[in-house]
Amino acid sequence: MVKNLKSKCFSFIEKFYMGIIFIFLYAPIVTLIVLSFNDTKSRAIWGGFTLKWYKSLFNDPSLMSALYTTLIIATLAAIISTVIGTLAAFGIHHSKKSFKSLMMNITYIPVLNPDIVTGIALMLFFLLIGMHFGFLTILLAHITFCIPYVILSVLPKLKQLNKHTFEAALDLGAKPIHAFFKVIVPEILPGIITGFLLAFTLSLDDFVITYFVKGAGVDTLAVKIYAQVRLGIKPEIYALSSLMMVSVLLLLLIVNKRTKVKQAKYQ
Repeated sequence: MVKNLKSKCFSFIEKFYMGIIFIFLYAPIVTLIVLSFNDTKSRAIWGGFTLKWYKSLFNDPSLMSALYTTLIIATLAAIISTVIGTLAAFGIHHSKKSFKSLMMNITYIPVLNPDIVTGIALMLFFLLIGMHFGFLTILLAHITFCIPYVILSVLPKLKQLNKHTFEAALDLGAKPIHAFFKVIVPEILPGIITGFLLAFTLSLDDFVITYFVKGAGVDTLAVKIYAQVRLGIKPEIYALSSLMMVSVLLLLLIVNKRTKVKQAKYQ
């Protein structure tokens, strides 16, 4: 009886603790979404339900331009870093132990490095080689800091892979490239998708590094929002943030659904 009481007590405490954590995590997001439908600009007074801030958002050329730039950079950075990171992970996985250890330490440096250090370092590098600051410098910077996350997402899947699978494909007559795409890639696809989503989200969200490597006339959403917040937050920002959050949530739900369907298919 006492054990059951203790078990129920601990179970209640765990659920209560988790509930508090989720409230702190998601209450600001819910508040943001609610404010995007508020008819007044006040954050303290509810003036009724409206969609005018969403209409105003799509009629704001500066915000829409920043949104297009951000999406293009995030998509390109995610695709390129996923390809490079996957190939790098494959090479690291099949390297000797000493070289693998060295490469892993190098991979962890950009992840552990403060963003401001990475941003300044990239800015100085682009100045050193005489590169014009603009769209290309932002894209290269985003690819640079996204690659390590892709490597760290793909490597665990490669470790789970049967090391003789690739050799078996070669023994059966497949060329190395053909064996890689037909045998290895399908097995590590969940890791590749995770790396892609991480890279896309990090690129979409980045402000500090972008601030140091962007040029005049090229703004991402993070930089644009920062500039506008200094003058006062517009309700259109609430609408834009809500749309981005819902889009990322839908993307995650679709990926999780497809992963579950694929796992159920092989079971």
